[in-house]
Amino acid sequence: MTKVLMVCLGNICRSPMAEGILIHKINQRNLAIEVDSAGTGNYHVGEHPDSRAIATAKKFGIDISGLIARQFTSNDFSIFDWILVMDSSNAKNVLELASSDEDKSKVKMFLEFSDRKDKNVPDPWFGNNNGFVDVFKMLEVACEGFLKSETNFIK
Repeated sequence: MTKVLMVCLGNICRSPMAEGILIHKINQRNLAIEVDSAGTGNYHVGEHPDSRAIATAKKFGIDISGLIARQFTSNDFSIFDWILVMDSSNAKNVLELASSDEDKSKVKMFLEFSDRKDKNVPDPWFGNNNGFVDVFKMLEVACEGFLKSETNFIK
């Protein structure tokens, strides 16, 4: 089974929304893919997603309220086939923990699976609800792009 890890800074906004969207799309297609999310920082370990992320996902029919934040560890390289990071800072932090070229090859900027020129998903945490909706829509497009580009990889 293919295993995908979404990674952002605190694991309470971008990566749990990406996890929820991808799981929703996987369930619609009845695919065998496992999805999780993590943060590069330990700021929110054990917490549920930000209330604005939960409300935004719910607005689009996705429930992420039960997700719990955790921190990315070097062990994640041995568990996941894909490590999809939300921005270049997340990529740098994740790659610092890689111990091989194989580990590094698993790390991709998530928006590489979209047509956006800027491959960084902005962190909506400091903004208002509109920022969460904008990020949700970016993530939704990238989830769709990921599934379309990797259909032959998915078993």
